[in-house]
This record gives sequence, structure tokens and C-alpha cells, in this order.
Amino acid sequence: MSLRAVAKVLAFLLLVTAACLLLPAVVAVIYREPDWRDFLITSGIGAAVGGLALTLLRGAPDLRVREGFAVVALGWLVVGLLGSLPFWLSGQIPDFTDAVFESISGFSTTGSSILTDIEGRSHAILFWRTMTHWLGGMGIVLLALAILPLLGVGGMQLFRAEVPGPVAERLTPRIRETAKLLWGVYVLLTALEVVALLLAGMSLFDAVCHAFATMATGGFSNNDSSVGGYGSPAVEWVIIVFMFLAGVNFSLHFMALTGRWRGYARDEEFRFYGVIILLSTALITTVLLGASFYPDAGTTVRHALFQVLAIVTTTGFGTADYLLWPPFTHALLLVLMAVGGCAGSTGGGIKVMRVLILLKHAKLELRKMLHPRGVFTVWFNNRPLSPGLQTNVLGFFLLFMVVYIAGVLILTLGGRDLVTSVGATAASIGNIGPGLGLVGPASNYSALLAWEKWLLMLMMIIGRLELFTVLVLFLPSGWRRS
Repeated sequence: MSLRAVAKVLAFLLLVTAACLLLPAVVAVIYREPDWRDFLITSGIGAAVGGLALTLLRGAPDLRVREGFAVVALGWLVVGLLGSLPFWLSGQIPDFTDAVFESISGFSTTGSSILTDIEGRSHAILFWRTMTHWLGGMGIVLLALAILPLLGVGGMQLFRAEVPGPVAERLTPRIRETAKLLWGVYVLLTALEVVALLLAGMSLFDAVCHAFATMATGGFSNNDSSVGGYGSPAVEWVIIVFMFLAGVNFSLHFMALTGRWRGYARDEEFRFYGVIILLSTALITTVLLGASFYPDAGTTVRHALFQVLAIVTTTGFGTADYLLWPPFTHALLLVLMAVGGCAGSTGGGIKVMRVLILLKHAKLELRKMLHPRGVFTVWFNNRPLSPGLQTNVLGFFLLFMVVYIAGVLILTLGGRDLVTSVGATAASIGNIGPGLGLVGPASNYSALLAWEKWLLMLMMIIGRLELFTVLVLFLPSGWRRS
């Protein structure tokens, strides 16, 4: 592996992040807050380190597959560390571990927070907090591919390593153009949500921040009680719609914008995604109505649908403390945490496409039991799936469960109770945010020990980059020169 090639691209990512840090500085100036200095200092550090590195690495070789994995995995760590500095320098989060936790949680679109008194924070800090979501949702590396022509060489390696799902779909033959189109759809949907939230009664600042968090399926809110704190059914319905859209493959949104609306109906993953949401909402609504949790059926359906979408898309917003609901709902929501959104969306989790392929593969194995000499093929979207892709999905599921169980065991070994360990690990590797027990929707992660937070940060990055991209770096062969 060429470390010079990796370092060169990491320098580019620092420059992109340094430029983005200027926006919250402007917000601080608009609201006459002193934080602008901290954002300018952080931006200057990123620009200086990135610029110096590029100067020293002019002759670095092009990226290959191994370098692509290293860039994406290390890039999220480097950007997360730089993004933590405004939290720390401003004194808003005086503990460095907590500052890094908030930043990594933001960029990975997890939404786990250590902050209390969120409404008392400065506008610039709140803006940067949700902006980290927005940058991480579509991907800081994908943004660099879209705007930096020098990353064109080796771009496919970066694209495959960062785009979520078992298959990285190109919209055009050129990777840079595909990155631009994906970011264009992302920006358009974000703008539409801002307008919708304004019409629903939100202020412009809150509308922008919540649109950033929704489309990235992140979950950071400017309200201590999350979206429920606004007490507005209109706001909740707007966010419900855009959480649903954020959990869908963005390639389908692009097709719809170009007039090919039938792509939604023809896509098996989209149909299964809809079935999961409708069935889960119906089950939770039935349970809540039986327990008379809310005064009427309309309110019950809204809360059930909102929470189902917040969990399955891994957004993590809340309008209710679901830990107060009957135990069945906890079990169902825990399953939805693992499922996640569609491939090619900003959602985390295993992904609906993989779950569907696993079910199809299980059905095929059952048919083989009945017809030992039969030859069967797994089909997806009217196309036969290659054995290699099926093996990839099975391997991913196995690794997901191994990492998940390892996380739970490590937390419990350290003395954390089982419910919190299960919830925190599921919420971190699935990039969801709120979990169970001590880290439920009415609490946060501030009570965890420093080593537990670093472990969960690693889980967040592993989950955001879908395991393979990070875990391949632990193979000795990945670092050899030939």
C-alpha cells in the first residue's frame, strides 16, 4: 500500500472540510456570537495541514483498491477529529473525548449525543452539529469526488468503498458525474424540506438544521425533546415524508426527477421497504391502541409511523419515549434498528436489499431440500444474482453479527448492564442514535465512560462504512506493498 497516495487524498479531504467550516463561522457572525473565531481557527488548521501535505506529496502515486479503502476509512476519522475542534475550542464541549464523540456521531449520521441543554447552545454550534450530518449523509469523500477533479484517478475505488449497499450503482459512466448527480438530488430534496418546514411553522434556522439532519438520516435536533418538543403535527408529518424519502435509494429519486417514475414500483427493494414500514406501523399502532397510550387513533398512528421511520431509516428523531411503550414494541424497534434503510440511501443498518436477498437465499435453500437435484437461481429485480454477490451478502451479515456481539460483550465485560449494552451497540453500528436502557430516547450518552465512547465511535465508523471498508484494514495483506 502506498501511504503517500493515501495521505495525498486525506489532505484534499482536510481542505474540503476546512472550506465547510467557514459556513458556521458566517452563522456566528450573523447572530453576533463569539464562536466565529473558533471556526476560523479550525478552518485555518485544516487548510494549513492539508495545503502543506499536498505540497510535500506532489509526486504521490495514483490510488489503487487498497488505498481506496484506507482513504475512506481513515478519512472519516481525520475529518471527525478536525470537526471536533470547534466544539472543544469554544468550550461548548470542554471534554475532548466528548467533542470527538459528538463530531464522529455527526459525520457518521448516528445522532448519538452527549449534550444536555441543547437549546442553550450557540447557533453556530447547532448549525455545525447538523451540518456534520449533512456532509456525512451523502459522504464527504463523495463530495470531494464531485468537486475535486484531481480525485478522478482512483475515483471508482473511493466510490465503491463509501457508497452504502452491496452494489455501488453508477448513474453515468464517469464517477465524478455520478457523484455530482447524487449530490444534486440530495441538495434538491434538502431545499424542498426546508420550504416544507417553513410552511409548517418552523423558523428558518431550525428548518435548515432539521432538513440537514433528516435527509442525512442523522437525528440531531435543536430541541432538547427532539422533534416532539415542537408540539406540531404539521412539522412531524413533513419530517415523516422526508425520512421516508431519505431511506430510499437515491438512484430511484434521480430516475423520478428525469421522468422515470415507474422505477419506484418496479424496484423490489423499494416495495419491501414499504411493506416493512406499513406492517411495523400497523403492529405498533394496534399494540398502542390496545394499551390506550394516546387519546385518539390519529395521534397513535402518527407517533407509531414517526418512530418506525425514525428507527428503520436510522434517523433517530423522537416524538415519544418509546421505552414507555409495551415490551413488544421494543423488540420490534430493535429488529428495525438492524434492518436499516435501502441500499444507496443515507440510512444505516444492514440495508433492506441485503435482508431481502438473505430471505430469498433462505427460501432457495429450503427448495433445495425438497428437490436435491434441482438447479435454482436467486432473482432480484428480474435479474439473476451472481453467486459472488450472494456470498458477499452472507459474509456481510455474518460480520455484522460478529461485530455486534463483540460490542455487546465488551460493554458488559466493562460492567455496563445488558439492556444498555445491546441498545448502545445496535444504535452505534446501525447509525441510529437513541438506543435502549441508559441511552434511550429520553437520555443521552454523557453518562458512559470515556473508553465506552471510543468503542462506540469505532462502531459508528464501521457501521457507516459497512464493515468491509474498515475491517479490511486489519488484514496484514492490505498493507503490503505488492
